[in-house]
Amino acid sequence: MSEPSPLSPAAPPSGPVVLEVWCELQCPDCRAALDDVRALRARYGAELELRLRHFPLEKHKHSFAAAQAAEEAAEQGRLWPYVEAVLGRVEELDRRGDALLIEVAGELGLNAEEFDTALIDGRHILTVDADQAEGKAIGVTGTPTYVVGGERLDGGRSQEGLRARVEAVVDRLRAGREA
Repeated sequence: MSEPSPLSPAAPPSGPVVLEVWCELQCPDCRAALDDVRALRARYGAELELRLRHFPLEKHKHSFAAAQAAEEAAEQGRLWPYVEAVLGRVEELDRRGDALLIEVAGELGLNAEEFDTALIDGRHILTVDADQAEGKAIGVTGTPTYVVGGERLDGGRSQEGLRARVEAVVDRLRAGREA
């Protein structure tokens, strides 16, 4: 007998609650959502596992490359610091593209040459494509979008109240695990 999906509300109680953050690294709304992500991380600590999911939007010409660069940062063990650094420089990414992605890697002490090579050889394209396809399949239309406990919470239209909605789902899931 197979177990329920970890995103299913009926999932067995074990491990941290998973929060998928569907994000695009050239998105000003995702930059604004960083405060919420930081607050959630601070509130729940190890009880909440953040998973970055890529949803590059066609209107942002460097978003696909930025998603690939984030995957390279994950391989080098610095995903979230890299994501936060790139999102903090959205306007500059719009102007400078790949050069900024490589520069940020160097600033964080990552192997910038590997970033350059990864962007050229496309080693992370399949991961980004798979995320984008899955996002479309579950109804993601904009960023940021969160999925927690089987619920999709769309922040692409408005950030207002979004963190509170995420907290309500996480608290409900945690309470169910403690019962």
